[in-house]
Amino acid sequence: MNRTFKASVVENKKLINNHYLITLNPAVKIRKPKPGNFFMVAVDTGLDPLLKRPFSVHRWIDGNFQLLYRVVGKGTKILSEKKPGNVLDILGPLGKGFPAPKKNRQVILVAGGLGVAPVFSMAENIKNRAPLLFYGTKTKKSLLLIDEFRSLGIDPTVSTDDGSFGTKGNIINVLKRYLTRNSLPVTRYVLYACGPEVMLHALSHLATEYKLKGYIAMEQNMACGIGTCLGCVVKTRKGHKRVCKEGPVFPIEEIVWD
Repeated sequence: MNRTFKASVVENKKLINNHYLITLNPAVKIRKPKPGNFFMVAVDTGLDPLLKRPFSVHRWIDGNFQLLYRVVGKGTKILSEKKPGNVLDILGPLGKGFPAPKKNRQVILVAGGLGVAPVFSMAENIKNRAPLLFYGTKTKKSLLLIDEFRSLGIDPTVSTDDGSFGTKGNIINVLKRYLTRNSLPVTRYVLYACGPEVMLHALSHLATEYKLKGYIAMEQNMACGIGTCLGCVVKTRKGHKRVCKEGPVFPIEEIVWD
């Protein structure tokens, strides 16, 4: 199956503020992406912008796939202006995704910011496992996919920095309070997380403190997406690894935080 292909825009919907959800239809049959995989998307033809942009898989629906993105610069601004029928050059699916949880494990999902996209993909994939979801964001106005999670039978535990929705404060602190109050042995939990580096760093410390196992999907700037340029290297306990190739999903204890 092709890794480089063209896909036409089915829908490019604005959700909230500067967040969009784009649905793409591949012109050829592609491998079904796993939660945690990503695509490199050429937002336009020509040389400006030159590089493709990486986007985590949000959903796979009957051969189409969806990407959740936020307009933060020229590339994503161009992407937000795409209309149904427009055609994009795409590479993927790429990277190593989340592994399936072992039996008899209580899955805890942790999402922050746009990390909610691959976390939702994982939630949809394991909804029959009744996972718990801890979701943190800056404010109520930046919350995404709450109704979609509830449609999966998952009622998110939410925190916001300003207290406008859910608990005020850091979602990792909320998770810590849950672990402190719950009597289930820590060996029964497994974590799956994606979000800003500061959140993943704090989660890694929590995992060490409670001896929790799990996996994190790293968010990193990428140029090639296939491991050639070495622009997305992170330090791990097994040496330097490329997020696009050996990741973006890593065991939570493997990342070395400076």
